[in-house]
Amino acid sequence: MNNRHLRRIAVTVSAAALLPLALTACSGDSDTSSSDSGADKAASSAPAKETESAAAMDKPFGPGCASVPKEGAGSFDGMAQDPVATAASNNPALSTLVAAVKQAGLVDTLNSAENITVFAPTNDAFAKIPKADLDKLLANKAELTKVLTAHVIGQKLTPQQLEKGSFDTLAKTKLTTAGSGEEYTVNDSSKVVCGNVPTANATVYIVDTVLMPAS
Repeated sequence: MNNRHLRRIAVTVSAAALLPLALTACSGDSDTSSSDSGADKAASSAPAKETESAAAMDKPFGPGCASVPKEGAGSFDGMAQDPVATAASNNPALSTLVAAVKQAGLVDTLNSAENITVFAPTNDAFAKIPKADLDKLLANKAELTKVLTAHVIGQKLTPQQLEKGSFDTLAKTKLTTAGSGEEYTVNDSSKVVCGNVPTANATVYIVDTVLMPAS
């Protein structure tokens, strides 16, 4: 066997030995690429979910929101265009509150305030108060003003801030909140039935019980 033939055999054997190594390397690159692609997808989907969750909490929430008109001045879009006392006057579920605000002479005060939060009792919330007591409250402007301003905070509150909150009201009283998601309680007694409602100058949380400050 001559030298040229031996060299051909050596080249063939070397090529055969290197082929599996090359295939393994290619397979490793493919797996890494696939793994990287999966990681990229997971990383990109996480922020998307967080964004969707944040967007959901930017909108009004709660079972009581179903009673809000779908269009017109009393709708969420309509209320967002008006200052809070005017916006409330366009919501049929808040007519008793609006009458009380007018009786106390607080319409201009609430409409001219900036960046406030109002916990707005529904008509049903006022109906829980015995009629004689409610009539007495409505006839006492000083006491009525104290009760109503005990529902107002001098800053806009997000749902996240309500999870375990304690805030000073315009009546110089304390208001506490607790909860999570779409379920919040105010002063351990009143539940938010429709929260995070925007108006031109305030965020409104509609509640099912009137918050009576301690005497």
